[in-house]
Amino acid sequence: MSATTQDSLPKVTPARSPGVGLGRRIANAIGSDNLSLLIALAILVLLITVVSGWFGMDGGDKFFSWQNLMNSLAQAIVIVGLLAIGETVVIVAGALDISVGSVASIGSVVSASVLAGTGAVGGLMFFPTDNVFFAVVAGILAGMVAGVINGLIVTVLRVNPIIATLGTLAAFAGIAFLLAPDGKPIGVVTQPEFTWLAQGRLFQDAPIPPLGGVAWTGVPFLTIILIFVAIIFHILMAYTTFGRSIYAIGGNENAARLAGINLNRVRIMMYVLSGGVAGLAGVLLSARTTSGNPINGVGFELQAITAVFLGGAATAGGKGTIVGTFLAVIIVGVLNNGMNLLGFNTFVQRVALGLLLIGAVAISQWRQSREAKARAK
Repeated sequence: MSATTQDSLPKVTPARSPGVGLGRRIANAIGSDNLSLLIALAILVLLITVVSGWFGMDGGDKFFSWQNLMNSLAQAIVIVGLLAIGETVVIVAGALDISVGSVASIGSVVSASVLAGTGAVGGLMFFPTDNVFFAVVAGILAGMVAGVINGLIVTVLRVNPIIATLGTLAAFAGIAFLLAPDGKPIGVVTQPEFTWLAQGRLFQDAPIPPLGGVAWTGVPFLTIILIFVAIIFHILMAYTTFGRSIYAIGGNENAARLAGINLNRVRIMMYVLSGGVAGLAGVLLSARTTSGNPINGVGFELQAITAVFLGGAATAGGKGTIVGTFLAVIIVGVLNNGMNLLGFNTFVQRVALGLLLIGAVAISQWRQSREAKARAK
């Protein structure tokens, strides 16, 4: 057959399935870990809203209502979400910060103390009183100072991060009580501009139809803060030299050192970031509970750490994303919210959260083992 004849023949290309190609492209864009989290979230919602009814449980039908989604769920995940975002930076670097709950308590007391002009910090009059901006700044700075202390203990004293932050968990909890006048909560109920941080709503006049028989309630300002902080930390971890340094330290500490990364400086900085975000969480706790209470942050560290490991972070470090953590925070929030709607008491919720943490770490270990075997082959 001549070349001319060959050129004139129509070229046959293998048939491709547009659906499969599109599905794969979407899956690749989302990421396998994040896709697994989205599937788990869908299953959890299905259990709460549909399956629970098969067993005679009431309350699941209230899940899809603006009252629940915007009032209960969207606000409930904010504190855990902020703590988990800061915790992600530390865990990706191969460390841990167990003290974030106590740091949040310090931030709560300090912000209320500055706002009211009372207590150990507010009494010094270093910051202007009755000023929301300075109250927020003071709470964040208090958290950053706590982060510096954690970082110095880990880098200068060479204490294992788990032991170091376990010690500061107790120490910072005590400091929160010492900063409050006689260890009592500092009320801020008379500061509407401050409490608006937790109670304020945006877009209330948006033309959005009712859901679940409840009219549109607006987006809580708390939720906007969480999304903003998540975006900032995602950019920090994914697109900056500092973020690459965090992943390098968590992946291989010796290689990171040989590459010229200042390990101590990066570690101190990551604890400062974790502490600062925890301080902000404490400020919002004060605004939400209308008091700077020394016990405001107690117990949140477990939920934050659970969310980070559930979001795909590796226990040995070097792996984990802010997006994965954010999705995992939603899962933890939906789990707690759903169990509240279905009438489970607090103790059952704690059991579920503990099992979720164990499961998340087990899955993380399994993933690491599978990847190690794949590299060996």
